[in-house]
Amino acid sequence: MSNNFSLLDLLRNPSIARLYAARVTGNAGDGFGMLALSFGALHMGYGPAGLSVVVAAKAAPALLVLAGGIVGDRFRRHQVMAGAEMLAAGAWCGLAVCFFAGAAPLALVCGLALLAGLARALLVPAERGIVADLVEGRARQVANALLGQSVAVGLLIGLAVSGVLVAAAGAWAAAAVKCGTSMVGAALLVRLRTPARRREGSGMLAELRGGWREFTSVQWTWALTGQFTVVAVAVSAFSSVVGPLYMAQGHGGPGGWGMVSAMEAGGALAGALVAARWRPARPVLAAALLPVTAAGPMVLAGVGADWWLVAAAMVVPGVCQTIYAVLWSTTVQATFPPDVLARVNSWNLLGGFALTPVAVLVAGPLTSRFGVSVVATGAGMLIVVATLTVLLAVQVRRFGAQTEHGELAQAG
Repeated sequence: MSNNFSLLDLLRNPSIARLYAARVTGNAGDGFGMLALSFGALHMGYGPAGLSVVVAAKAAPALLVLAGGIVGDRFRRHQVMAGAEMLAAGAWCGLAVCFFAGAAPLALVCGLALLAGLARALLVPAERGIVADLVEGRARQVANALLGQSVAVGLLIGLAVSGVLVAAAGAWAAAAVKCGTSMVGAALLVRLRTPARRREGSGMLAELRGGWREFTSVQWTWALTGQFTVVAVAVSAFSSVVGPLYMAQGHGGPGGWGMVSAMEAGGALAGALVAARWRPARPVLAAALLPVTAAGPMVLAGVGADWWLVAAAMVVPGVCQTIYAVLWSTTVQATFPPDVLARVNSWNLLGGFALTPVAVLVAGPLTSRFGVSVVATGAGMLIVVATLTVLLAVQVRRFGAQTEHGELAQAG
């Protein structure tokens, strides 16, 4: 197979085409779900503190991402992803009913949000490893770029339309759409074929330790993970609590916030086109520098900029986040064997997943006490400091492009 691929060439592969369609659908649903959860909680009168509790509940299954990594390495990854989508469909169906009723116990809404978060903890590690099951060699970078594009296309559709839908019909309608998209995504995923990698006689704790050994054996993986954790915490607090509150205070409302998020998704779409072709000599260094762009919209919100300026500023981090994801995934897939990819990625995700509930839980009270301006600016500064710190790691600055495992296997 040639080493030169385009996005369209790879979509001729039926498995990649189904995976792409499933993730476009799933990510479009995520766009609807983001606005549904935030504005559904606000419309039911929970206030900033209650909104923080609901969003924190959705992020609470963080530690289970390690279990998701084990499951993603033990069983067929497409089946793990399909099962996660069905779990999400059930949770969002329940949330749609609550939002339609207009009143529900906070504990019930939090319980349903927790199930939705559990689905994500199961899906993401398997998703980050599935490309290695479907293609080999340099095709992996293009396939990873396609997955990044699926996030961009899906969120662009979901966020742009969901703002209008929430404003016109209410948060319940957006939650119902999210339920439907999860069901469609599951139907597409079950048609894929990926290998099972279960290791006979190996317990879960042994597999967990094995994944940890692989993860810590390479300096740049844990160095970038520390940075990623800080960035994920800041971005989650801004996108889940601070940003919607900023918009609700006379800066565009749900429609404006939908457009702000859609602009980020539009940037991510452009980023996928760049990521499919760009092969920097030092991919880890390039990846380490990209997240600092996420601080821009936060600082603009901190100084009280008009919502359309915040929306325009979201394009740049949108471009950079897709390139970052592709550089990370492709370099990890080239560095580690396929049978540990889900576990290595689960350790990468653990810090962000674990601290996100704390971040969103305190973001509401902090915003109530200090105001949107202070919290938004503080989140941006955290990202800048994390980026400067990660550059101190020698391997981050010097790690070069690696040969893909597929090529190593052919050469051996």
